[in-house]
Amino acid sequence: MARLAQTAGLTDVQQEILSTVRDFVDKEIIPVATELEHRDEYPQAIVDGLKELGLFGLMIPEEYGGLGESLLTYALCVEEIARGWMSVSGIINTHFIVAYMLKQHGTQEQKDHFLPRMAAGDIRGAFSMSEPGLGSDVSAITSKAVRDGEEYVLNGQKMWLTNGGTSSLVAVLVRSDEGHPEGTAPHKSMTTFLVEKEPGFGEVRPGLTIPGKIDKMGYKGVDTTELIMDGLRIPADRVLGGVTGRGFYQMMDGVEVGRVNVAARGCGVAQRAFELGVQYAQQRHTFGRAIAQHQAIQFKLAEMATKVEAAHAMMVNAARKKDSGERNDLEAGMAKYLASEYCKEVVEDAFRIHGGYGFSKEYEIERLYREAPMLLIGEGTAEIQKMIIGRRLLEEYRFQG
Repeated sequence: MARLAQTAGLTDVQQEILSTVRDFVDKEIIPVATELEHRDEYPQAIVDGLKELGLFGLMIPEEYGGLGESLLTYALCVEEIARGWMSVSGIINTHFIVAYMLKQHGTQEQKDHFLPRMAAGDIRGAFSMSEPGLGSDVSAITSKAVRDGEEYVLNGQKMWLTNGGTSSLVAVLVRSDEGHPEGTAPHKSMTTFLVEKEPGFGEVRPGLTIPGKIDKMGYKGVDTTELIMDGLRIPADRVLGGVTGRGFYQMMDGVEVGRVNVAARGCGVAQRAFELGVQYAQQRHTFGRAIAQHQAIQFKLAEMATKVEAAHAMMVNAARKKDSGERNDLEAGMAKYLASEYCKEVVEDAFRIHGGYGFSKEYEIERLYREAPMLLIGEGTAEIQKMIIGRRLLEEYRFQG
């Protein structure tokens, strides 16, 4: 039988890339993921391996030293990596979003300065929108930038930075009222700043502090942090795109492709959960036969496999729509919503198939059970996705009465 979640119409180059990544996952990630996750240890050797494979530059254009591949190729690679360990896909994702934003919105000087080193993996990216008190309400951002000659002075506190400690470049969204009179809509008075810093924790440049890692239920290994700006001075030429007031749109463009990435992560985790469930069901015996022979377990496996296939198909559709140059917020929202919800359900079913052993840290499914919930909130909750989907549907199906 063919593997689940196959993708039709891939080029020979895409198939070769995916085969290489899949082999790397099977040999270098899966055997060590659970041990590293339990220790909450950053997977430096794995990251170095991905750097050697060129994955940090997968979508960066060839003129900047990248591979110039499509969003679809990238999403399928993320799916494979998340199948091995979701935390590793998070390390790649935040880097990719910053590189994408630079490619789409950066000035030529910014592209020339950052993209070649990002493609080589020498600069690692992170991006920052959220704050302690705003949740999904991006318009409530309070961090602020004030112009002072040829610099801006940034103050405020940001939250939930993936790669906050290990990154050396952070795209930070703040308010900037310069040129935007009082009463301007909040999303029109936001600016993205490209903040360079030293990797690590504590004061990583004057005025910028990265406290220690946030202790999380799952999604361990990768560093998730706060970011505190207190009189942080940034040159004016580090405004993304060179013009203030465009930050909200730049970030939403990045998050849109990020949602395809989260959908891909959900697909990868769900695939691994299915693999673990179907393997265990054939090894575990009750009442004189493997539990896979019991109809109740077969029903569960059938539902799990169908959900894996459906989520994968929607993720591929959303990636291909973005690659075509068309608007894909509807498809990305649907893919992220379905893949994250199905991932949770498939993981829980695999957990149930394992019975009491699923509760043991000796079994991989225990780790997946703690990782899946992050996908329900990352890059926008299910409720946010449904708002996006509903509004877009009303645009497409507007009643002409």
